[in-house]
Amino acid sequence: MENTLSLVAILILSYLCGSIPTAVVVSKNFFGFDIREKGSKSSGSTNAFRLLGWKWGVFVQLFDILKAVFPILIIVPWLGQDIQIPGTNHAEKIIILKLVAGLFAVFGHIWSVFVGFKGGKGVNTTVGLLVALAPLDFGIGMIVFFLAVFSTGYISLGSMTGAVTVATSMFIRYNFFAADIPGYNILIYFFYAVAVLLIFTHKTNIKRLIKGEENRFEKLHLIKFGSQKGQNKEN
Repeated sequence: MENTLSLVAILILSYLCGSIPTAVVVSKNFFGFDIREKGSKSSGSTNAFRLLGWKWGVFVQLFDILKAVFPILIIVPWLGQDIQIPGTNHAEKIIILKLVAGLFAVFGHIWSVFVGFKGGKGVNTTVGLLVALAPLDFGIGMIVFFLAVFSTGYISLGSMTGAVTVATSMFIRYNFFAADIPGYNILIYFFYAVAVLLIFTHKTNIKRLIKGEENRFEKLHLIKFGSQKGQNKEN
């Protein structure tokens, strides 16, 4: 019974953390309007940058990332130590609990109980999940992301290569450099699943990239190789 109550507490608290509608709170309390009624009508950080300015946009983005980091690094170690999951050792159990807590935080961001079960797309909170579970691999993935974006101008290409890099980095470190990664056999499948899902959600972008029709962000295209004739320009 105590085992079940601790697990339920982790799920509820993680969901509530994710449900905090950061952009809505900021827009209403500091700007006098509901961000969901202007711009793209999204409560995500992109709309916050557009309507609230870069400083508040950064605040919203960082807070939304922390909404997954907090449950994973604070709530799970606090409530999850005595939970038993059959067929797992302690390290695997903690990893599973952290994954579930992070996912419930993402669910809370997307379907927030505080704003009628309507929230953002969950991108920043998912980033928080990845940062908390594999900070080194995520950092390597971000380096590849920026290199891809700065050398091509394509955000979509950077996102896909970055996601694949996170999983591949973990695979290489564990199998070729004998890195100690608790719960590796669980995490590696999760990270590759995230990469495959992200590639799937970018299938239209992939088609445009192949046809040379993908929109290029010229302001981010800082590293250029050879002739740049016929490039697509930013909308």
